[in-house]
Amino acid sequence: MMTPSKINIAEKFSKLPDEDYCVRIIAKMNNYEVKIVKFKGEFVWHSHPDTDETFIILKGKMLMHFRDKIIEVTGGEMIVIPKGVEHKPASEQGYEMLLIEPEGVPNTGNTENERTIEKIEWI
Repeated sequence: MMTPSKINIAEKFSKLPDEDYCVRIIAKMNNYEVKIVKFKGEFVWHSHPDTDETFIILKGKMLMHFRDKIIEVTGGEMIVIPKGVEHKPASEQGYEMLLIEPEGVPNTGNTENERTIEKIEWI
């Protein structure tokens, strides 16, 4: 059984390497992982055929590209991407966010490329 304890999200972000894309797991709830993500640039088009995913932007601005529109999501806002919907996050200035999705979901969904991470680490 897990012992309840608090997690300082800002402290976790401060431990991330100085890279344009970094993702780490900070908590697990049932079979869901809570991840922190720091991102700047253009991600890849992908979808997750078996699960929804939740993006909660803490700082910065993300442009979530869909094939038919772009939705801007800024600090204090969130967006849920339904399973099977193709999307591509992007940001010129960069953002920090919480990502909530089932354990073991590939970060690039149904697309494999240089951004694909085999096993996301805990921080």
